[in-house]
Amino acid sequence: MTERVLSLDSLAVHAGREDFAELGVHAPPLDLSSTSPLPDIEAGGLSYESMATGGHPAEGGGFVYARLWNPTVARFEAALARLEHTTEAVAYSSGMAAMTAAVLAAKQRTGGRHVVAVRPLYGGTDHLLGSGLLDVEVTYCTAGEVAGTVRDDTCLVVVETPANPTLDLVDIRAVADAAGDRPLLVDNTFATPVLQNPADHGAALVLHSATKYLGGHGDVIAGVIATDAEWAAALRRVRAVTGGLLHPLAGYLLHRGLTTLPVRVRTQQASAEKLAGWLATHPAVREVFFPGTPQGDPAGLIGRQMRGPGAMLAVRLHGGYEQALRMTGGVRLFTHAVSLGGVDSLIQHPAALTHRPVPADARPDADIVRLSVGLEDPDDLCADLEAALTGATG
Repeated sequence: MTERVLSLDSLAVHAGREDFAELGVHAPPLDLSSTSPLPDIEAGGLSYESMATGGHPAEGGGFVYARLWNPTVARFEAALARLEHTTEAVAYSSGMAAMTAAVLAAKQRTGGRHVVAVRPLYGGTDHLLGSGLLDVEVTYCTAGEVAGTVRDDTCLVVVETPANPTLDLVDIRAVADAAGDRPLLVDNTFATPVLQNPADHGAALVLHSATKYLGGHGDVIAGVIATDAEWAAALRRVRAVTGGLLHPLAGYLLHRGLTTLPVRVRTQQASAEKLAGWLATHPAVREVFFPGTPQGDPAGLIGRQMRGPGAMLAVRLHGGYEQALRMTGGVRLFTHAVSLGGVDSLIQHPAALTHRPVPADARPDADIVRLSVGLEDPDDLCADLEAALTGATG
């Protein structure tokens, strides 16, 4: 008899918990150990070598040291991999640590040092790639220019979709085809595995700033990359050597966060759709950036790549930067803060904050404000924005 394939909602609740009955527990065990007892020199040494070079703990050898392996973190990784339709996942202390590891692993695996980056990107990613710290040459381009931009020494192609902050959608399959045999990394932070699975469309690496929707409560900093076994080994090797490990408590919180991820994302998405429609008619708003509108999805990717538009949106204001200042300062229910994807709604100005390190010619316009829609009543959110926008235009 063929095993029933579980839905996303059931996997979100049960993935990574398959052995709980055997263990006699109901909640995920939290192992805070910094070191582990060794069975003997030989077994411990073999396990150490396996993990330090990117493998799993050797049978009977133990976990040795928390920089190499932690069972609580490994449970979250296993669960996220199942949600993303990949073999494995590797978690890090932040999204930027994950992106750094991806570039280093790509250089090691391919021998190249050229990166193709499709803009717009999260400002931190854009800044990291162009900083010189990773010793890569970066060519920034549009999605349509990837085929003509990749070179023999290209080690990685980087895409974010929906993109930060203007929610541009990128056809992942088209970019994967254009990249050819070069690995494609897709930042799936905004969509989450609830709405999009980039690995199904040709991505080799699926990155999340797990700080955002995966955690969902604004109380954890983390990053994770879902991928196949070979890439996972390379990524774990970077993590073991550089020490960018995720703390076990963060792994515990993220594993817990996955259980409510589908419910949160779909509810937030419904509210975002309502806010986007309302903002599109507001006299203070010149333009709404949201994949749920026809202009926000010109290639028709929702329905064939994404399962919905998500809960992020942005607006362009008639009053420019001065109006943006008054709007962000005038909200009371929205919190004026960076980050996104939590249960509470956030508002921020990308050009002044998250994208400030990006070169001026690629930085978001100063009249754009980004909104992360939370779990509050959408009518209350509209009322809060109305008060802020009325004050901004008064």
